[in-house]
Amino acid sequence: MSLDTTPRFRIEVNRQPFDTAPRPGQCLRTYLREQGWFGVKKGCDQGDCGACTVHVDGRPVHSCLYPAVRADGRSVTTVEGLAHPDGELHPVQQKFLDAQGFQCGFCTAGFLMTTAALEAEASTADDDGKLDDLPRAFKNNLCRCTGYRAIEDAVRGVKHTERPCAGQAVGRSPGAPAGPQVVTGTARYTFDVDVPGVLHMKLLRSPHPHARIVSIDTTEALSVPGVRAVLTHHDAPERLYSSARHEHPTEDPDDTRVLDDTVRYVGQRVAAVVADSEQAAEEGCRRVAVTYEELPYVLDPEEAMRPGAPVIHDKSPASRIARPENNVVGEVHGEAGSVDEGFAQADVVYEETFHTQRVQHASLETHGCVAYFEPRQDGTGERLTVRSSTQTPFLTRRALCTLYDLDEDDVRVVAGRVGGGFGGKQEMLTEDIVVLAALKLRRPVKLEYTRAEQFYGATTRHPFKITVKAGARADGTLTALRMRVVSNTGAYGNHGPAVMFHSVGESFAVYRAPHKKVEAYSVYTNCVPAGAFRGYGLGQVTFALESTMDELARRLGIDPLAFREQNVIGPGDHMVSPIGDEEDLHIASYGLGQCMDIVRIAIAEDTSHRDVPEGWLTGQGAAVAMIATGPPGGHFADARVSLLEDGTYDIAVGTAEFGNGTTTVHKQITAGALNTTVDRIRIRQSDTDVVRHDTGAFGSAGTVVAGKAVLLAAGSLAQRLRTFAARHTGTARHLCTLSTEGFDCAGRTVTLKELYEAAHARGSEGELTAEGHWGGSPRSVAFNAQWFRIAVDPGTGELRILRSVHAADAGKVMNPMQCRGQVEGGVAQALGATLFENVRLDERGEVTTAAFRRYRLPQYADVPRTEVHFMETTDAIGPLGAKSMSESPFNPVAPAFANALRDATGIRFTELPLTRDVIWQKMRSQNGH
Repeated sequence: MSLDTTPRFRIEVNRQPFDTAPRPGQCLRTYLREQGWFGVKKGCDQGDCGACTVHVDGRPVHSCLYPAVRADGRSVTTVEGLAHPDGELHPVQQKFLDAQGFQCGFCTAGFLMTTAALEAEASTADDDGKLDDLPRAFKNNLCRCTGYRAIEDAVRGVKHTERPCAGQAVGRSPGAPAGPQVVTGTARYTFDVDVPGVLHMKLLRSPHPHARIVSIDTTEALSVPGVRAVLTHHDAPERLYSSARHEHPTEDPDDTRVLDDTVRYVGQRVAAVVADSEQAAEEGCRRVAVTYEELPYVLDPEEAMRPGAPVIHDKSPASRIARPENNVVGEVHGEAGSVDEGFAQADVVYEETFHTQRVQHASLETHGCVAYFEPRQDGTGERLTVRSSTQTPFLTRRALCTLYDLDEDDVRVVAGRVGGGFGGKQEMLTEDIVVLAALKLRRPVKLEYTRAEQFYGATTRHPFKITVKAGARADGTLTALRMRVVSNTGAYGNHGPAVMFHSVGESFAVYRAPHKKVEAYSVYTNCVPAGAFRGYGLGQVTFALESTMDELARRLGIDPLAFREQNVIGPGDHMVSPIGDEEDLHIASYGLGQCMDIVRIAIAEDTSHRDVPEGWLTGQGAAVAMIATGPPGGHFADARVSLLEDGTYDIAVGTAEFGNGTTTVHKQITAGALNTTVDRIRIRQSDTDVVRHDTGAFGSAGTVVAGKAVLLAAGSLAQRLRTFAARHTGTARHLCTLSTEGFDCAGRTVTLKELYEAAHARGSEGELTAEGHWGGSPRSVAFNAQWFRIAVDPGTGELRILRSVHAADAGKVMNPMQCRGQVEGGVAQALGATLFENVRLDERGEVTTAAFRRYRLPQYADVPRTEVHFMETTDAIGPLGAKSMSESPFNPVAPAFANALRDATGIRFTELPLTRDVIWQKMRSQNGH
């Protein structure tokens, strides 16, 4: 008899013993998640973002780099294990909850674990002072949402959350409903669920920028143990569609197949391998043999429009491509007045060409979904459920049903908590291929993008080339504006025409000029596709237009801020754009004047430039922006509010939560309408089962569209309950007053629980629920202004932001704490795009920056503490006077910074990003070196 002397693997996780041995080469992150500790997040795969931070014997480590086998015999603590066993939060968790040091929350576990470790080291021999030097402490932690101020406040113990009284929630700052789950690691994101029997998908991607697939041999791939299927274009439907999600699918060209026999960029999916494990699926991809016929390719949109350029999509008119023979996806041409006449009237004319680069959304939760079959509630068979990291569950369901000829009743799409979006998840990039596999195999199938795939297999912001010509009289009056815009939409036209159209709308209309002209093109190239991105084209054009306005003012010898004050539209003005009138767009409140007043005060009071090093140059600059509070053409939301058996309320709404704060706002709106507190309201959302329809969480619609639907539903329920209470008590309706617990009907108290029971006893359950619907029209506009004071070292090009001020016209601010966070996050993301973010391509169009260590995101040390000011306005259209404020803070940042740099150096920088080496080279050239 022999004894097994093989050492057993033992590990303690959150005070619980485990003896399951890790697989060879497995990292600690995947091991912990397989044991059910979903608070450990995957954000980068390479130790760059810190979302996977855990403690091993009290020391913080990035678990994606830490071999699981090294944890043998050790004690591991994840974010779930920070709290006391009796449920009391760890002090750091409580501080992050009080300060709301998160938005989407995907990075929060990493910051919590880092902070907890540093606090444990404080005043010990291991204390190296990092808590007093947060830029150094958080150099290995990334946040894409917050701009880091809220995280700093959390570490410092600053409390921002409030507990408003009944009916008084709007305008106050209650915390996010999911806050306790976020800080304890129990909030459930897309893959934080255990799906029994799930198969794993990996994608084989094209190595060529343009090629025809001659043959695919899957024999060797299918021989890999564990591989269940290999899908190619032979398995995919012929139907064309767009990955973009819009209420009206005709806004985008139908130019995409699930799997195509022609590839149009390096990174396009060629085949999908489905296997029992990711390792088997990856090996299967390596063994798929593909024969390609390489085709000519083009990367520059100007070249792509020229005669003789390779045609990227030779498709019929049914695909709605404007001029496929010239690679023009969409175009717009318009003129108001006569710009030739306007320029003839000008005393000064300025013309310049500006370029903006590709930017990645870099949401820390990558794209992905899992599809599985579940029994119908009525017991009549199965239906398909798709759990996805999406901003558009309802539109995605509609697209899947159209693509695969499914009935909508047979498909459910649900989004858990989404780990960041920024427009990037207004796409169907994984659901289509995963559903194809699930339907074929009748098994659960999962696809989760790697961080590298997020760069070359998802979408980016559209790179723009913008030529602006502007003229003005000597007194500063604008006479003419002309703009030519070329947008590089990449290999597919998802969002291409819409981004192009939107880019030349509000950006043009914010300035009064009698003569305006635009020509704009969205152009195919053999590059990674672009898509929806925060600002939806306005940020690119605003950079060019606001830089132009600044330069024109300087050449006129007029203060740039005064020049803007003279020429921007006013509250009674008609918005004129050469692309045509949008009849449902109104200035329903006007705060732009107040925004510019804030900038003027900041300039007058500023003393930050007094302490810069000797020899450094300083400058200040501002920019303004206007944005519609929702997309054109209708954006629809249904909501339902119900009284529950225990006397609390339930909201059902379709919009997704990804740090945008709409969940909190919807509860605040309901609390106000029903004279209750937010803790007496629960919410169900982002699930096609809960309401009829919701266009989605994009276009800044979470408050102004879905919030309006919630307001209508809650207000209707309040009236229904009052009527029922009056009937139930025999009291005149106007004598019944709703309170937190029930109604006071002329001195008689009837509880909400009693009303619920009475309604059910009478068969009047319909009195306990009400619905609201809003169609997104009419729309208003929101305004923003950004101001910077910066310093530049002429010897090295080093930049310092001395002061950052942002003025936001958000109408009635529903939740000041959250709205401030949206502004700060938008400014931080825009600073990244302004200063260093750039998705770089090589000469064949292949992405060369497919990792965070090669694509620099703003870190804690890069982001200034922006002073945020809200204007005193109340909108006539938005719910309770509110306007949108999720996208718009991004738009004026780049031009404000470029204008400050022009003020400091005398050089007009026309291309983003404004990297240190570019600044240094330009300054050397100016000085004759």
